[in-house]
Amino acid sequence: MLEEYLMQIEQVLYDSSGIRHNTFTNDLRNKAQFLLVFGTKELLLEKRIYNELRDLYPRAYFIGGTTSGEIYKNIAIENTLSATAVYMEKSEIRFACATIENGRCFEAAAELSTKIKSKDLKHVFIISEGINVNGSKIVEGLTKYLPADVTLSGGLTGDGNHFKETFVVANDYPKKNCIAAIAFYGKNVRFGYGSMGGWSPFGIERIITKSKNNFLYELDGKPALDLYKKYLGEFSEGLPATGLHFPLTVRSKDHSHTFVRTILGIDEQQKSLIFAGDVPEGHYARLMKANCDDLIDGSLQAAQISLDSIGAKGVNLAILVSCVGRKLVLNQMVSEEIDAARRILGDETIFTGFYSYGEISPLNRETICELHNQTMTITLVAEV
Repeated sequence: MLEEYLMQIEQVLYDSSGIRHNTFTNDLRNKAQFLLVFGTKELLLEKRIYNELRDLYPRAYFIGGTTSGEIYKNIAIENTLSATAVYMEKSEIRFACATIENGRCFEAAAELSTKIKSKDLKHVFIISEGINVNGSKIVEGLTKYLPADVTLSGGLTGDGNHFKETFVVANDYPKKNCIAAIAFYGKNVRFGYGSMGGWSPFGIERIITKSKNNFLYELDGKPALDLYKKYLGEFSEGLPATGLHFPLTVRSKDHSHTFVRTILGIDEQQKSLIFAGDVPEGHYARLMKANCDDLIDGSLQAAQISLDSIGAKGVNLAILVSCVGRKLVLNQMVSEEIDAARRILGDETIFTGFYSYGEISPLNRETICELHNQTMTITLVAEV
């Protein structure tokens, strides 16, 4: 039996025509502290919808962004817009945002941290620009300046498989080049988190011999783009989108750090690959592929890890951030990874989320927060 909830949650869904489904009572109209808004670019940029949501929740902080698909209740959908209103009875909520100027992701994240750092800060959930950013630097800037016991999770906004432009909702009409955050304070709020992939490496492992931040120039002294195209064969014609099916697993020499990177762009002139996060020189890289069963099992494992870590009997809210690459591979089976998480988290937990260009979370309680690609990342929120 779940504990009596102190949190209250209600959800709104707009269909592909921008029509709101009137399946809620708007009980949180003057109570909701924040609103999570995830939607396709066409709907998110409609000022009418934003204004309508603002009228429904005049006191809430708005945070969210464009997606590569939406996660709503028990299904993965697309070309919609979902809004999840949250009221927490005993916890303080604050909002902050920062502008990424000239690609200075670390500096923007550091600025953001100064706006939210305060006594009793427990967790920060962030939504970031998804194009032309280095997610690793965003995580680095936040973790460097926030207290060590503050946890962090979130994701990078998406744009389907187009990779053209993304937008962030930062308590205003959507904008580019922005990081938005909801910060949680107090002793009554609980968080759980977990991140898991399900991809399998193949081919030989190569050394990253030339890179700078999230730009990969050479593997084993050879142009990275040429090698990648050779492996992809006919799939190389669709880059960067087809690269979502073949991410790289990257590890340090001492095996202390292992992570997955997805291609966000290519540079034909420099023969380079552009990733969502750092690909350090001297690390080893190897191609990956996946089958549907492994990806679905990865979602189940992420849910179990997050549930084991929360320290509360009842879970009010689950925010699922899954990579667009998983969605493309799973295709018509994509909702099965949502079903897998539901089997672990139970029917009374409210689900929301989106398909992203990058996921931000520790893998589990024992690891540091990092940018991930091609994972299902779950943030659980409860109030006790």
